[in-house]
Amino acid sequence: MVKRIRKRDLIIEFLQLIKGIGQKKGKKAAPRFELGIKDLQSSALPLGHAAQRVKNFSPLDRISPKNKNVLVLSNGHGEDLIALRILQALHRLKPELKLEVISLVGEGRTFLNAIKERWLIKSGTSLRLPSGGFSNQSITGFIQDMCAGFLWVNFKNWSSVRSAAKDGTFIVAVGDVLPLFFAWSSGGDYAFIGTPKSDYTWTTFKPKLLSDFYHSLKGTEWEPWEWSLMKPFRCKIVAVRDKLTARGLSKKNVRVIAPGNPMMDGFLPVVRPINLKNFRRLILLCGSRMPEAMANFTRLLNAIEQIESKTPLIIFVAIGSEPSIQLLEDSLKNKGYKKARSPLIEMDTDTCFEKNDLRLVLGVGKFEEWSRFVEVGIANAGTATEQLVGLGVPSVSLPGKGPQFKSGFAIRQSRLLGGSVIPCQNSFELSKTVQLLLHDSLLRERLSVIGKRRMGKSGGSEALAKRILQCLHSK
Repeated sequence: MVKRIRKRDLIIEFLQLIKGIGQKKGKKAAPRFELGIKDLQSSALPLGHAAQRVKNFSPLDRISPKNKNVLVLSNGHGEDLIALRILQALHRLKPELKLEVISLVGEGRTFLNAIKERWLIKSGTSLRLPSGGFSNQSITGFIQDMCAGFLWVNFKNWSSVRSAAKDGTFIVAVGDVLPLFFAWSSGGDYAFIGTPKSDYTWTTFKPKLLSDFYHSLKGTEWEPWEWSLMKPFRCKIVAVRDKLTARGLSKKNVRVIAPGNPMMDGFLPVVRPINLKNFRRLILLCGSRMPEAMANFTRLLNAIEQIESKTPLIIFVAIGSEPSIQLLEDSLKNKGYKKARSPLIEMDTDTCFEKNDLRLVLGVGKFEEWSRFVEVGIANAGTATEQLVGLGVPSVSLPGKGPQFKSGFAIRQSRLLGGSVIPCQNSFELSKTVQLLLHDSLLRERLSVIGKRRMGKSGGSEALAKRILQCLHSK
């Protein structure tokens, strides 16, 4: 009976909060003009005046030496990778900490190994969204997500976060406004790691798009309701990906830091196999969201086949859990590729195909290794493309129909990375751009320097972990 009453009270509290935020009169939330980047906040919750209700949530200063737990909230594949790096650093620095994670978007497969090793606990409820987390980019995707139980799952996760905060758990939100809102509304102390936005996307180019003028008017790519949720005293840490973005938020009286980019952590030095010296080396990243990833793979492969090179090409196809090796093999066989015994005996590969002078090597979980000895990237991915460019590998992309990797996404990504990833309009343009990059070593080097500078140095995960530990020990 007590549990039923508690559940009913939570439902009433959640609905009243959302109703109160949505029914505020007088001012309206500023419109959003995005370029296609995944931005769950524009469709998930009406947060135009969320910050006006900060006073409704009293601080929960209950973190004691006996109860120093950390709950990390993440809302996307790229955010999961960043969250994992921070969690690993926390575990390394303080193994006795109880660490939990809630994946607000997707199934959180990134955390599986850590959970199996039993130093990380998976909390909350996971849901594989039909839209892949891009419900704001199509009405069909939004309806499908709602029918799949998006609102109910988010309510249950919100309830879990509230309960954890009342027990003294420190909340770390990684991503955009959805985890930030959950952390703020928990009533407890929290940190926010803002990963998807950077002022490089609009400040370093001549304004052309409506969104450029909109961000210029605000002075930051972050929205007013977002920086309002970063200001409360309970928000102990606000960290963004670069100093330029931090400068924009600081002008809004947000206490913000840019300690380094966790995306660039975890890459160990790799020696290039000697038997690769006779190949020009490319890496293909088709993304991880199905069925878009398979469509990307087919289109990118068609473009690669048009590349003219006197030296044989070897293409490293690095994938995660999706698409599967079997799907890729079937696609290659249909295009006339034959399975071959790999000549790369010094490398651990899953399978190898060949056609004329073109050789494709496929591998699951090989991105961190293979990205260290390739020359050019052919990438329709999000986080992986940024990491590749951050390692000094210039790349090209070929936008498609989405829902993620559309033209707007590609343009924004190119701006973010200073042009070190080059969007192409068709397969012919892509093949010619790759040829140019392969033949012009000075151009590759120049783009490599830009990419490294834009992504920043490694070490961000440990710096953030130390800040979080300071917050825990200050109680």
